[in-house]
Amino acid sequence: MHAPFHEPVRERGSGPIRVLVADDQALLRGSFRVLLETSPGLVVVGEAGTGAQAVELARRERPDVVLMDVRMPEMDGIEATRRIRSAPETAAVSVLILTTFDLDAYVYAALRAGASGFLLKDTPPADLLAAIGVVASGEALLAPTVTRRLIAEFARLPEPGRPLGRELDGTTEREREVLTLIARGLSNTEIAEHLHLSPATVKTHVGHLLTKLQARDRTQLVIAAYESGLVTAAHRPGR
Repeated sequence: MHAPFHEPVRERGSGPIRVLVADDQALLRGSFRVLLETSPGLVVVGEAGTGAQAVELARRERPDVVLMDVRMPEMDGIEATRRIRSAPETAAVSVLILTTFDLDAYVYAALRAGASGFLLKDTPPADLLAAIGVVASGEALLAPTVTRRLIAEFARLPEPGRPLGRELDGTTEREREVLTLIARGLSNTEIAEHLHLSPATVKTHVGHLLTKLQARDRTQLVIAAYESGLVTAAHRPGR
């Protein structure tokens, strides 16, 4: 079963969401184009058959979202994601990874490369469209099964608390509570209910965490929570 995704209000710009489709299979690219261009508020600005083409088109077109396949010739989707997200001119482009391979290594590598979301290609069309809206508005998105696998991946890290190079010392106790719940996969609304706070207050705490931890998005906050040792596998959600 796939949990439904709810499309948020678009906040990062006016007009339709501009999408670049990157997949090495022409039939799939065409299918995505038809789906997206027949959906209100979305427009396809290009198609790429390789990772290198995706990087070049992202620089040229500056899309809001790239639908990125993992396995492509010349350059895979993870390296393409890394190059897009690390280049100043395309750093604001959100990348939504789409793949048939539900593998821990892909999830972890894609998120470390800067991807804002990770979905399987068997995701229902309505959920895919909503997911594009989520990442276009600046949020991060993980399918529930992927969240569970990501947590399992962190459980296998030999030494929790090392690689990020940024401490949590500058965060408040309340911010660490919010960060813990983000790492468990809760939405802002769910966090507000859990901590008996207003959604606006939770949003403020999330903003402070992004700034203090120098994180690009919510997904990087999840990584920070696990790699700092704040959250461990013992806290994995039973959802």
